Amino acid sequence: MRRYPSRRALVGSGLTAMAAMATMAAPSTANASAADGGNAEDAERQSRALSRARAAYAALDKHLGATDGSGLVREQYPAASGDNPYSYEWPFSQVHIAALDLAAADKAYESELTARAKAQEHYWHAGGGTTGLPGYDSYPDAPYGSGGDMFYDDNEWVGLAKVQRHLQTGDTAALARAKEIFALVRSGWDTDTTHAAPGGVFWTQATWSHDRNTVSNMPGAQLGLRLHLITGESGYLDWAKRFYDWTNTHLQSPGGLYWDHLDLEGTIEKTVWSYNQGVPVGVNVLLHRATRERVYLRRAERIAEAAYAYYVTQGRLFSQPVFFNSIFFKNLLLLESVTGDDKYHRAMADYADQVWSTMRDPSTGLVHFDSSGGTQAIQQAALAQLYAVLAWPRALWPTLY
Repeated sequence: MRRYPSRRALVGSGLTAMAAMATMAAPSTANASAADGGNAEDAERQSRALSRARAAYAALDKHLGATDGSGLVREQYPAASGDNPYSYEWPFSQVHIAALDLAAADKAYESELTARAKAQEHYWHAGGGTTGLPGYDSYPDAPYGSGGDMFYDDNEWVGLAKVQRHLQTGDTAALARAKEIFALVRSGWDTDTTHAAPGGVFWTQATWSHDRNTVSNMPGAQLGLRLHLITGESGYLDWAKRFYDWTNTHLQSPGGLYWDHLDLEGTIEKTVWSYNQGVPVGVNVLLHRATRERVYLRRAERIAEAAYAYYVTQGRLFSQPVFFNSIFFKNLLLLESVTGDDKYHRAMADYADQVWSTMRDPSTGLVHFDSSGGTQAIQQAALAQLYAVLAWPRALWPTLY
């Protein structure tokens, strides 16, 4: 099985219903005022967030979890005719990260995280992909499936999760796996100088796409910077800057936001997705940490301000998939871990509460973003992530990506 579902179809599902919520996207005055309260209020908000994170994750496990002991999940609920037995890697990675985020907020979820991390390895293809290096396939390998193409962004999300785990617990095996993933990402760099805009990390090893994306380069830069900051090795910083510079040159719009991808002819796909704005914010924060150059922090602040205006002030948050917004907001919290501000944290809390109150079915605990009434595992996982991180103390924010 060397295939993958249409990523753009996955993203597009439910956007009509989400767009209808756009007018509700700006943070409410009441929420903003509450977020400025004292320690007792902070503790109360964190307690409520943790309760909701637990509920969102429990609903995911109940309705989407596989019952065969694999630790895997199904793609959607209810299942549709022709669905595979398990989800693809990108959705599963977000379920895995939901468990990771919950375990950071509540140690009772350590066993759940252990099970999801073990299940993550069902996607690991030790034999290597087209560049000869091992990585996570887009579908489980035997005995649960026959694998799939490797996607560099899929692998980067897991690499960043492994780094988060290492930073929070000192897990050396997680760090070793993050290093393996970075080697894979580095091998995806375009070395053909005859291409338009040569360079950049390809999105996938599949032969049906030769796009180089913001999402295959900026998370790679973020992973490289994390590894540099942990190990001190300059090679990670050099490659991170290479990914960063290429993306800024070819995919950053004149307004400062980032487009999606370009092909080998140099044609740019100019959709502006929220996660493609969040990750560059995080990359600049980490470049500031690595170099102590304030220019990077200023860049992070400018991108964050432009993205906040575009998505929050102008009411576009609900035009974005919830699983893009979870990544977006986490990176904004990484910025606020340095600046000490709280505006983006308040916006994140307000967004999560709007999803909870308007998109969630109380009878099942599942979120519904489209008229079909179905729920994708990746959507439910994103809600659990949002609330789990909202339950974190600020001291943990520097470990985010």
